Amino acid sequence: MPMISPSLPVASAEDTQGAAGAARLAQAFQRALVSLWHPRMLLALLLPFIIMAVGGVLLVWLAWTPVSEWLLQQQSNWSPLESADAWMTGIGLFSLKVWLTPLLAALLLLPLAGLLGLLIAAVFITPMVMSHLEKTRYPGLQRRGRHGWAVSLWNACWVGVVFCVGWLITLPFWLLPPAGMVLSIFWWTFAFTRLMRLDVLVEHASTAERQVLLQRQGKGFWYAGLICALLNLLPPAWLILPVYSALVFGHYGLDGLTRLRAQEAGRTTDMLT
Repeated sequence: MPMISPSLPVASAEDTQGAAGAARLAQAFQRALVSLWHPRMLLALLLPFIIMAVGGVLLVWLAWTPVSEWLLQQQSNWSPLESADAWMTGIGLFSLKVWLTPLLAALLLLPLAGLLGLLIAAVFITPMVMSHLEKTRYPGLQRRGRHGWAVSLWNACWVGVVFCVGWLITLPFWLLPPAGMVLSIFWWTFAFTRLMRLDVLVEHASTAERQVLLQRQGKGFWYAGLICALLNLLPPAWLILPVYSALVFGHYGLDGLTRLRAQEAGRTTDMLT
């Protein structure tokens, strides 16, 4: 099999056409929806959901009281909030702090449970998804990746740390409702994209191939992450997103890898003739 040279052109005329790229991305979502109904993929849905549910219960049980107390202490040090709370209580309305504390605690803890489910899916479920796609949709696609599990684990660790730190730092912006929604979409887009685009390629693509594909299809991966982040705003979607997102990125990544190798094989044939 011909090897992919690091000097391989990043984009071809086909890849620079936005319509073709959008069509391939839409096709990946459609194929992922079909693949999701395979019995093996339905079984794979259970693991991240169970871990997310157990993680959420443990976080609430262990961290809800200390987090709530810390938030109350921080709110007491913020004079505008104290003044607003005293005014609302004085005119017979509800206490702002009593309402705001559990909301902020939920915004702090529940996304961590969701992230835990996504991280577990990225490291342990995605290889199962990719094996299924390799057998059913991309037979014969050679695996050229090395140290896939270690690379995936490292990627999950740094993405998880950046997500948690970024979420905590930007949490005060949730006091401005539009900013909170935008930040939620941004951080989940970051998590889906950075986790999945590597994990779906790490076993099958060589390092050079990954570099080419991440440059060639980089925008497509980000758009896929954005769509998954928007779906993540719908609570029922939480049940399927860890596996469904892996299927979407898997179809999109392996289709790109197949086309990349076909182009390189064609160039090699032309050189030999």
